[in-house]
Amino acid sequence: MSKRIVILGSGESGVGSAVLAKQKGFDVFVSDKSLIKEKYKKQLIEENILFEEGTHTEEKILNAYEVIKSPGIPDKVELVQKLKAKNIPVISEIEFAGRYTSAKTICITGSNGKTTTTLLTYHILKKAGYNVGLGGNVGKSFAMQVARENFDYYVLELSSFQLDGMYNFTADVAVLLNITPDHLDRYDYKFENYVASKFRITNNQSNRNYFVYCADDEVITTFMQQHKIDSTLVPFSIKKPIDGDGAYLTENQITLNYKPNQTNQPLIMTIEQLALQGKHNVYNSMAASLAARIVDVRKEIIRESLQDFQNIEHRLEFVASINGIEFINDSKATNVNSTWYALESMQKPVVWVCGGQDKGNDYNELIDLVKAKVKAIICLGKDNKKIVAAFKDVVEVIVETDNAADAVAASYKIGKKGDVVLLSPACASFDLFQNYEDRGMQFKAAVRSL
Repeated sequence: MSKRIVILGSGESGVGSAVLAKQKGFDVFVSDKSLIKEKYKKQLIEENILFEEGTHTEEKILNAYEVIKSPGIPDKVELVQKLKAKNIPVISEIEFAGRYTSAKTICITGSNGKTTTTLLTYHILKKAGYNVGLGGNVGKSFAMQVARENFDYYVLELSSFQLDGMYNFTADVAVLLNITPDHLDRYDYKFENYVASKFRITNNQSNRNYFVYCADDEVITTFMQQHKIDSTLVPFSIKKPIDGDGAYLTENQITLNYKPNQTNQPLIMTIEQLALQGKHNVYNSMAASLAARIVDVRKEIIRESLQDFQNIEHRLEFVASINGIEFINDSKATNVNSTWYALESMQKPVVWVCGGQDKGNDYNELIDLVKAKVKAIICLGKDNKKIVAAFKDVVEVIVETDNAADAVAASYKIGKKGDVVLLSPACASFDLFQNYEDRGMQFKAAVRSL
């Protein structure tokens, strides 16, 4: 009898895992506590895969040989605890799909910038003519691509939740951009647990694999002093020169060195040439370039790609300029650190639209930037007390709103020619919106209807 695989959650990763598991001859059952979206239900029916929605029937789940869990389901839920008590392995889609491909994987994680860096890396490889798939937290399901496509390379964005379910998977090239407190509710409010989770990206790596990391991030460098990393190390920095393989910034010039020798000169570019502006994007551009060099992409292709890349929607996305007031949608900034980067890159007086569902945020680290750059705050959330309390002595004008149209109208009224209205919430969106995309879309629609 074929082994039984149960999949918890029926989103992109769950349905992809189900299709791959069926293809590999497993007895597959999908269980989702919520209702399954129509497009995914249709796929499951077409594939003849058994599923349930709106409930988890324990007797159909606790008899599994292995369980593939959606990254959105916390380990502490009772059902997962019961599975673990019965020694039934609970893994991620990435762990499962990795068993069935020999493609080279470039895996990217970090608290901030991972989507941009993943898309930039994918863009470079595509431009170089590589047969490459995009997956993980962005793009299509990794498992579905392993089932249906035949790629030689994958660029995968990995969240800490996906890394938590990875055990035997090995990244050929692992990239760690930064670590700042995020999702601590999933890690018993212990930062060190979250840090350890991020470092799972180096699991199973040997010196044949590469670890590209930010040498300026103290959390990363401290962890590396205390734990042996077996990978070949490739650091990047904007604060100090790097000897040997790596990338660094001197004044406004990036030097990218990989296997330097007489014939292999470094790639040198000025930061003005980069399509992505702002200090955080210098890091993202360095990380993507190093990953691409490791898999032998030519320097000329990297240079071109860094110049013509177009960033993703909802990440410092220019919306419109109306009567000299610029509107920018950074709805993807769902934590304080992302918003710090956004504010840091602003060159004009800012009307800052922020707020939403607080994730245990500490706004103190924004105080200096807000003092220097923000002329008014527009709160966009159901409960704005914490934001008001944090900034009432720093910013004179604070307006509370509970929908995108009112927030945009208020910011337009306060803004003057030469100002920028920045939606960079520092919070999750679920109090008023379906997700950060919905929040960004409503913001853009409101700007366009001014």
